[in-house]
Amino acid sequence: MSHTHSTPISLAGRRVLITGAARGLGEAFARACVAAGARVALSDVLHERGEQLAQALNEQQPEAARYFPMDLSDPDSIRAATAQAGEWLGGLDGLVNNGAITNSGGKAMDEIAVETWDQVMSVNVRGTWLATVAAQPWFKAGGRGRVVNIASDTALWGAPRLMAYVASKGAVISMTRAMARELGPDAITVNAVAPGLTLVEATAYVPEARHRFYAEGRALTRAQLPEDVVAAVLFLLSDGSAFVTGQLLPVNGGFVMN
Repeated sequence: MSHTHSTPISLAGRRVLITGAARGLGEAFARACVAAGARVALSDVLHERGEQLAQALNEQQPEAARYFPMDLSDPDSIRAATAQAGEWLGGLDGLVNNGAITNSGGKAMDEIAVETWDQVMSVNVRGTWLATVAAQPWFKAGGRGRVVNIASDTALWGAPRLMAYVASKGAVISMTRAMARELGPDAITVNAVAPGLTLVEATAYVPEARHRFYAEGRALTRAQLPEDVVAAVLFLLSDGSAFVTGQLLPVNGGFVMN
């Protein structure tokens, strides 16, 4: 049985930057944005995958996508890639802060190296903040903006043995609210989507027992696929969400109910 959803949401003419776009959820968001009529700047540290995805999207829709290398742990890289993306697109209407790392999976809190903790925070928290700051002038120039931060339901139920990641995603949820208040006067909305454990390459390391635990604990008792998260992100990038800001939308089959 296929769980793909057709998405009637239109993003025609919209210009969207997606971080962590080369694979997994980011790739799913990029494909869906292009299918909905947007032009997309893809950023990631996986250069070959990023270039391949841009090429594939442009075969479907000429000039729909371009890849811009961005290292979320490097403030200069974030600024440069966002500027290049904005220039290529001729402005920015949306930003999906999807790029993140886990790095502490399977380790108890007393086993995590301080360097690992700092690395996770620099990419997931500081990177989300700085990417939004870099996009802000483009949004202001265009008179509106949509920021969608990808959080995680691990921050809602307190997943064990994942402390650095859980803390980082909790910070993303809190930042979403503060950003919404700061950017609201410029007609920029900021919302967060919290997916559950999703079947993507990045979660291949997760033990089968944890995947089962998630599937059985959901109100909808099945695995979560990237396609399950796409429509929520498209909605938050669209005109339909113009008066929705500072909100957290868990998309996890009812594993956590907000």
